[in-house]
Amino acid sequence: MSTTAVRDEVRAPRDLKPERTRGVRKAGRQRHAGKLTYAILIVFTVGSLFPLVWTAIAASRNNTRLAQTPPPFWFGGNLFKNLEIAWTDANMGTALLNTAVVAGSVAAGTVLFSTFAGFAFAKLRFRFKNLLLLLVIGTMMVPPQLSVVPLYMMVAKLQWTDQLQSVILPTLVSAFGVFFMRQYLMEALPIELIEAARMDGASSIRVMWHIVFPAARPAMAVLGMLTFVMAWNDFFWPIIALTQNGSPTVQVALTGLGRGFIPDQSVIMAGALLGTLPLLIAFVLFGKQIVGGIMQGAVKG
Repeated sequence: MSTTAVRDEVRAPRDLKPERTRGVRKAGRQRHAGKLTYAILIVFTVGSLFPLVWTAIAASRNNTRLAQTPPPFWFGGNLFKNLEIAWTDANMGTALLNTAVVAGSVAAGTVLFSTFAGFAFAKLRFRFKNLLLLLVIGTMMVPPQLSVVPLYMMVAKLQWTDQLQSVILPTLVSAFGVFFMRQYLMEALPIELIEAARMDGASSIRVMWHIVFPAARPAMAVLGMLTFVMAWNDFFWPIIALTQNGSPTVQVALTGLGRGFIPDQSVIMAGALLGTLPLLIAFVLFGKQIVGGIMQGAVKG
């Protein structure tokens, strides 16, 4: 074989390298969103922010200006005055503290108990498991109004009326949370990990702490966020169990604002703004961790 032929065979694989490189670059190239996508996102963002912005605008005006047509579409000069009135009249400091205690306790209890129950329904074997799961799911179809009378009778018998435990304990676990964690753990937690831990002599508490909780962390974060928001905004049961002069939550305290022959809508909007700001702050502080946990669970799943 001549020297030229040998040189051509040696160069042949190198000639294919630029094509493979171009293919890798093409496959790894990020696709950018078009103008239509950005336009749709802007429209949805403006639509989502408009209620919050309008609440702030209404809180910065007075009742006379809000009753005029057309309504105001820019901020006025009464924002801090209305916020001060709402803070004082509704005892908003105590209400915010009570709501934080209630929402935090309900979220923590729901996440903990739902994870335990979801793990049991997903990975453990026991008699009547499917029947019990159907009963748990069936409770989601019962309107909460049907349980108000017996629940209030129980709270009154325990002398818990107008106390925070009357709104915390009845909601420490939810059927939705149990079903949500059960569905997640069925896919995200391999049974081989649990069997391996059992063979190594791990107890049930150790299995939950070192295997189940790390695997369920993304779903626990999502469930905790949803439960916290629902408990913060809950109005139906707290307005029955609590009073405005005792230990009110934010939603109960807001019912006492703007009372009179003509309700002061600007003060009511100022109180609603005060009750919404903690949720916005919590989302700004922990939103990245929650989204990161969701993406981590999606990649692992």
